Amino acid sequence: MKQVTNPILPNFEYIPDPEPHIFGDRVYVYGSHDKFGGISFCLNDYVVYSCPVNDLTDWSKKDHISYKKSNDKEYTGGFINVMYAPDCAKGKDGNYYLYYTLGFLGHIAVAKSDKPDGPFEFYGYVKYKDGVTLGDKKEYVQFDPAILMDDDGKIYLYSGYGAKQTFGLKGKMTTREGAMVFELDDDMLTIKAGPSYICKTIYNAKGSDFEGHEFFEASSMRKINGKYYFIYSSFNNHDLCYAISDYPDRDFTYGGVLISNCDEGLSDHKRNYYGNNHGSLLYLNDKFYIFYHRQTNKNSFSRQMCAEEVEFDGLHFKQAEMTSCGLNNGPLIAKGKYNASICCNLFSDKGTFFYKVFRKLAPNHAFLTQEDKDNEERESQYIKNVNKHTIIGYKYFKFDSDTKKISIQIKGSMKGTIIVRDDENGNIVSKINVKPSKKLTTFEGVLDIKKDVSALFFTFEGKGKVNFYTFEFK
Repeated sequence: MKQVTNPILPNFEYIPDPEPHIFGDRVYVYGSHDKFGGISFCLNDYVVYSCPVNDLTDWSKKDHISYKKSNDKEYTGGFINVMYAPDCAKGKDGNYYLYYTLGFLGHIAVAKSDKPDGPFEFYGYVKYKDGVTLGDKKEYVQFDPAILMDDDGKIYLYSGYGAKQTFGLKGKMTTREGAMVFELDDDMLTIKAGPSYICKTIYNAKGSDFEGHEFFEASSMRKINGKYYFIYSSFNNHDLCYAISDYPDRDFTYGGVLISNCDEGLSDHKRNYYGNNHGSLLYLNDKFYIFYHRQTNKNSFSRQMCAEEVEFDGLHFKQAEMTSCGLNNGPLIAKGKYNASICCNLFSDKGTFFYKVFRKLAPNHAFLTQEDKDNEERESQYIKNVNKHTIIGYKYFKFDSDTKKISIQIKGSMKGTIIVRDDENGNIVSKINVKPSKKLTTFEGVLDIKKDVSALFFTFEGKGKVNFYTFEFK
């Protein structure tokens, strides 16, 4: 049986900031493109993955780069001029328009293609009617653009950045007013109206319903049941929030949290090493999914795309839980081998923390990484530095009476027992004795689980540390 896990794409692929859209009979996801082992965000060129609308397990991409940053006329090389989070829309002329910013230069660039997955060619910069480029009138920095083709034929462009610091690039400042919206002409470039401000930052949210979840970045817009849902990353940075309005350009009120990449709000503690977040909603086959990203490799520069089903009551969304089986339309089957890197919870009994830029992990914290940083085509992701403080969670699996044993593949200095539970603080369902090994070694234990559908949480009792590669049901 074909299945899909989180992260969605092959585990050598690092695509954050996902924007899912349906064009024709396929779902296309547009995102930034991190380089594993890179020293900054978004160092790679854009690629576009897609899947059939009737099979969310079948993700693939064409054998070409969809758009190269060197196509942009302002590109000067280095790790500053990188392409941040894009969005895409089908224009009235049938072509596809990709919106992005090149670093913090302050301009919104547009690339164009006759196919939803490209290749795209540089088209121009968003500009005013007088021909002046958006950003050249010393406005606030443009960042993380989003595009909406409304039912009435109007075209709306969203942008904004709410950081505490200001940037001196070309005299521009970050906005203190919040997320902004412009109306565009049919050429997808020329501003007809705007900006209007629709979502507050920490500078103006006090006493409002946005307080505590103020706008930071990651603009995205969806229209659902006649209402407009503005999706954004808050100042908490790890959560994706939404605001609701009857209009695309005004009167938004705070709605709630769609997902947090540390599950804050769903537990009495953070259940994952966390970092910035960016994503949006997909409505497909009478279900809503929230696409987002997680952090790996103990920094913010190796982010991976994930997705979860999210409940909707007709007006509001319920915060989604991070799982290992997000798009699978149900729990994973407890048969065969799984990569350890599909964990949805990874933390320590000593707590967890935000993956800041260049932050070094303490020795008592495990992290997701890749076997060979110079070979991104090798599926070799694993959990490094598993020790007596590490807690690793997988949600969820469907069990039957045939599953009697579980084995793990590890290597390292660990000596003791791997404890497997059916929840974070649940019943012990297996004990696997392990001993030091310099080579990848399989250890096995009896599995006694009473639930039909269950989580699995791995902890360790003993000394030393180990690298955890795979586990297998037998």
